[in-house]
Amino acid sequence: MTKTIAEFLEENGKLTYTNVGVSMMPLLRQGKDLFTIEKNNGQRYKKGDVVLFARGSSRYVLHRIIKVLPDEYVILGDNCVSCERGIKDSDIHGKMVSFVRNGKEHSVTEKRYRAYTALVLFFNPVRVFFKRIWIKFKRLVKKVLRRA
Repeated sequence: MTKTIAEFLEENGKLTYTNVGVSMMPLLRQGKDLFTIEKNNGQRYKKGDVVLFARGSSRYVLHRIIKVLPDEYVILGDNCVSCERGIKDSDIHGKMVSFVRNGKEHSVTEKRYRAYTALVLFFNPVRVFFKRIWIKFKRLVKKVLRRA
């Protein structure tokens, strides 16, 4: 019987996995980088933490916490424009503690990673705004080209 990611984390405490999808680019590249998740130890997470949470019963998502509220978190992928709201502590299975890029492991405690996180959080509203404009522009261009 195959274990779920949640079951594996509960049993082993840590999980190293490859990135699937582009929602955490440029931090994690699809199919190229690895990340390590440590099981939730009962503490509340902080703004900036990259967490693995369950969306539904069988889909796992790795995104960054952008806001901590008393009973929930607001979470957003570094390459996304739509926030996930209403994420509870019980939905989160663990947080990223390191990642491997080009064969070299990087801890989330490194100065460069902490600086990257600070920049992502600081520029996030502007990035989301411009990315939404870019998406609308691309849709408009496609629409115009279909009519031509």
